[in-house]
Amino acid sequence: MELGEAYALITAILWASAVVLFKHAGNSMSAHSLNLIKNVLGVGLLVPTAMFIEGSQLPQLSALHWLILIGSGYLGIAVADSWYFQALRMLGAGRTAIVGSLYSPMVIILSIVLLGERLAWWKWSGFVLVLCGILIAIYQRQYQQVDKGQLRSGIALAIGAVFMTALGVVAMKPVLENDGFLWLVCLRLAAGTLGLMLFLGLRGQMSETIRIIRFEQHKWPTILAASLCGTYLAMIFWLAGFKHADASVASVLNETSSIFIVLMAWLFLKEELSKRKVVGVLVAFIGVIIFIGA
Repeated sequence: MELGEAYALITAILWASAVVLFKHAGNSMSAHSLNLIKNVLGVGLLVPTAMFIEGSQLPQLSALHWLILIGSGYLGIAVADSWYFQALRMLGAGRTAIVGSLYSPMVIILSIVLLGERLAWWKWSGFVLVLCGILIAIYQRQYQQVDKGQLRSGIALAIGAVFMTALGVVAMKPVLENDGFLWLVCLRLAAGTLGLMLFLGLRGQMSETIRIIRFEQHKWPTILAASLCGTYLAMIFWLAGFKHADASVASVLNETSSIFIVLMAWLFLKEELSKRKVVGVLVAFIGVIIFIGA
């Protein structure tokens, strides 16, 4: 296994751990509030880390690379997350998770179109197995009834969110070749956080969000742990995976976070682990083995 592939798998484990911790924190805090606090905490952790390891000198970027970095953060964190949360309310978790599986296909397509990457045939077979395993594991036969118009709007928002996330990270690939990796990670997250704050401010929701955050202080230890895993460490390893491996390869291995979520939810949240989920986990695991050429 190459370094970039290892980083991508570590990202999947870290993000799955964060999802379980956020679930454990409860559902009383709004999605925007959770998103804002995890991003603010992430920036607060990344700034001293970057200063300690790389010094106070910011990366020397061209105007184009600065534009890409800011755009990637805004699209991938402020816009994409907002659209995803809206889709989640319209579609429910099951349908949204299935649409979310379009992430790696979109990254692969964008990487081929924008970066000129190519996948060997055996990696394509591994990718198909990973995607099939995830769909088997998260598929639900029963869904609440959803109005057709709401269904179409929710699917459009979910697809848009996945596309924005994929476009943001593929666009960042050339920028990550510059020096000052940790500062690049930090600045991207800061751009997304400021974009989210602007979004909430324009909608008149900032004061309400701050009130909710202050009211839920007893949940901060769990949220801090989740932010440490999901925003601080996962963000570093996520972008490191894209820096040291092809974007298409990293995206498929990132996709395995869905499998780790299923397993961790069973272990720590006592959620059901059905035969279907076990089959999905095994199929995806075989796909990962094939994909990384082990």
